[in-house]
Amino acid sequence: MKLKVHCRKLYDYIRHDLKEIAFPSSLPDPPHIKKRRRKLTWHEQYLVLKEASRLYAASWVRDIGPDLRPNDYKKDEENAGKASEGGKNAKEKEPSTLEDLAIAAKGGMETLRPALQRIYMTRASAYRDALKSFIDGYQEGVQQVMEKKGEAKSQKEEGDIPKKET
Repeated sequence: MKLKVHCRKLYDYIRHDLKEIAFPSSLPDPPHIKKRRRKLTWHEQYLVLKEASRLYAASWVRDIGPDLRPNDYKKDEENAGKASEGGKNAKEKEPSTLEDLAIAAKGGMETLRPALQRIYMTRASAYRDALKSFIDGYQEGVQQVMEKKGEAKSQKEEGDIPKKET
């Protein structure tokens, strides 16, 4: 019984859902418009489905590669050719923090611990510097307010002194 249900669901998926994934239908045309395009042959449908599944599978890879974006890779190849003609590329790209962690993780805990400590120390120093600059700015603001209050008090005291009548 279960096999029959699973086969039926698989058949419905292939018949309806997979067809919609490979050949998505747009909104229906108004009733007065008649379509005049030819239908794809079985071989053409197979080729479209094959290409769509290849592109779909390639989209799950993080580095898409030249298959999906050939224009981007042509630009990179041209830039690399110009750089190699002018000599060796002096600007070596530093690995990012994520790449550094990935390399350290492959080495095991012995190499991962120093990398994590380096990240935590960098973050801690950044937070410390930010807090220090905030405190300095806050103290400057408090001093300015106190100076303004002191000036206002001195002006008020001068105005409050009664003059002698003659």
